[in-house]
Amino acid sequence: MATKRSKKPPGQRPPAHPRAKSPKPVVDAGAVAESSPARSRAKSPKRNRTPAPPPLIPLQQQLLVFGREGAHALRQMLVAVVVIASIIGLGFGVWSIRPTPAYSSEGLTTGSPFDLTFKVENESSWFELSNLGISCIVDHIRASGLPPTRVEAKDVRFPSPQVPTLQPGESATFTCPFRALIGHPINADPDIVRRSEIYFHAEYDVPFWRSFRIPHDSAHFFFDTRPIPPRWVVIQP
Repeated sequence: MATKRSKKPPGQRPPAHPRAKSPKPVVDAGAVAESSPARSRAKSPKRNRTPAPPPLIPLQQQLLVFGREGAHALRQMLVAVVVIASIIGLGFGVWSIRPTPAYSSEGLTTGSPFDLTFKVENESSWFELSNLGISCIVDHIRASGLPPTRVEAKDVRFPSPQVPTLQPGESATFTCPFRALIGHPINADPDIVRRSEIYFHAEYDVPFWRSFRIPHDSAHFFFDTRPIPPRWVVIQP
């Protein structure tokens, strides 16, 4: 008796036969660890590769850069020179208009030329002679061997007795105790005055800056017997 085959419904596929699973490859950890340094060593030459040199700058461009730098340095130097010259010029201008004392003597009528009264005057039109101090100096007496000797002025009379200051155009009088300074030769040699040279030393405050003092030495004087009455006059160079 014939066996009947069961009919498959249309569109249905036969069940797939199960396939044997292939074993996964086993990776050796040691091999992986050994291969990593090799790869890093293989890549390291790329990191240490020398960079390409920069492109060369044309000569004309280099000269242009040097010219600009030189012009900038020259400009800075000129500015510095101008500033220094301005400071020096300002200082010289201020110093040139500083107050300076001028000296003169009265004429001799009686007594000794060393007992004459002298006058000091502030010739400045702008600044005062503040805290003025005066000294009398015998520079030398020819053929006497007397060294330069200094003595403080006496009987100084300022316009304001309590303030040793001369305003612009003001004057003061003083005497110099030369007789006590020189001693007995003045009496033994009447001609000693003709062989004497004297000058005056003054010190006074810097205008607007009274912490500093200005020293000033006058010109040298000699006793001139030609004018009437005779007096101490400045030695002309």
